Amino acid sequence: MSRYKGKRVLIVGFGKSGASAAKYLVKQGASVTVTDLKQRMELADSLKVVGDAKIEYDLGRHSIHLFLSCDLIVVSPGVPLNIKPLEEAREKNIPITTEVEIAAVALKEPLVAVTGTNGKTTSTTLIGEMLKGAQRSCFVGGNIGTPLVDYVAGAQSADVVVAELSSFQLNLTERMVPAVAVFTNIGQDHLDRYPDMNAYIEAKKNLLRVCDRNSYVVLNYDDACVSQFMHENPGKLLWFTKRDPMSIGGEFAENFRGVFCDFEKREVVARITNQEERYDVSMFKLFGDHNKENLMAAICVARVMGVPPKVIQQVIASFPGVPHRLEYVRRINGVFFVNDSKSTNIMSLKRSLESFKKSPIVLIAGGKDKDMDFSPLKELVATRCKTLILIGEAKEKINRTLGDCAETYLMGTFEEAILLAYQKSRTGDVVLLSPGCASYDMFRNFEERGEYFKKIVQQH
Repeated sequence: MSRYKGKRVLIVGFGKSGASAAKYLVKQGASVTVTDLKQRMELADSLKVVGDAKIEYDLGRHSIHLFLSCDLIVVSPGVPLNIKPLEEAREKNIPITTEVEIAAVALKEPLVAVTGTNGKTTSTTLIGEMLKGAQRSCFVGGNIGTPLVDYVAGAQSADVVVAELSSFQLNLTERMVPAVAVFTNIGQDHLDRYPDMNAYIEAKKNLLRVCDRNSYVVLNYDDACVSQFMHENPGKLLWFTKRDPMSIGGEFAENFRGVFCDFEKREVVARITNQEERYDVSMFKLFGDHNKENLMAAICVARVMGVPPKVIQQVIASFPGVPHRLEYVRRINGVFFVNDSKSTNIMSLKRSLESFKKSPIVLIAGGKDKDMDFSPLKELVATRCKTLILIGEAKEKINRTLGDCAETYLMGTFEEAILLAYQKSRTGDVVLLSPGCASYDMFRNFEERGEYFKKIVQQH
């Protein structure tokens, strides 16, 4: 019998995750109510997902009595945990969970969980491609594509489940036990949702806390924050690093298990099994050294999950990258247009700028601010960007910090920004959309922003 049968469940937030959770819980026999601050007309996509499922709705508000009269609350990723109704429910000891936690507890298959500030989507997608190349059926979803609970609600026919998980999805994680947990890196992000950087790190660290001694934990040695997780690691540790372990020396070199880069030979070296393996990365299509990190993380996972080296090498040569992440769009009169709409924080923007070492950059940045400090970008913008074009709610703030580092323009519309970027560019330049901010001030999500950029570029 379902653990949810007869339970009164309140879904808070009716986006993609909330809709999937509602549909699943109704099938499990729960009495489901949905609350969202948006009105019915704004939630058309989610209403299509649930169809005629028996669900009560309380829209355009959050009625506190619903929070206090249910048996379980499921919070969607977009909902802050400090809203008053949730705080009152917490005081009454009403259980609060997430769609991801509901799904993870019901999973029968091994779970590969990937988190971090940047690189999650590329690493997750690479892992999925390597598993598929080895004829292992796998579900790839979570924070990208399909919610995890949709897999649980279906036929559950995969050998492995690979999930990208954001900090919001990990906020309330307690019972998930991953077979492999990957931490790509940690930098400034979502400081509009967390009281400070430490709270954001602790949310990420929830994934580490639910690992057990059988879990593989994959850590980025080159990230000052992530590397410290080794001291709290309950599982089997694997490293990835752009440095040769021998140059680091000591116990690290002696006991190294994981993957590192040999940049001189354009190889990635794996020391996971008893035999050292070398992978040629000369055909790897993705811009930037940071994508070597994503590749190394994926190789760590693939090898412990039994993917043969030959398959990994094939994926390295054929992987095209993911949409909206340093995605090549078009070349016009010698000017390269690159869509990096998935850049929604400072660290991501920094890595994008570092990816173009020789070409002058015309940068389009801005959007909805997440209370981030743009000053760490000063030197990079001054040395890499010939022109800075700012858009969205954050444009004035970014201008105050970075406006003296390059020729700078503040634009009213997204289309005007792209047209000006082309006017200011010359042969050999890169017009780079890498906002470093969320998209919600002008678009529904970063995908819509990226698609609009590509549409305008293709029209001219």
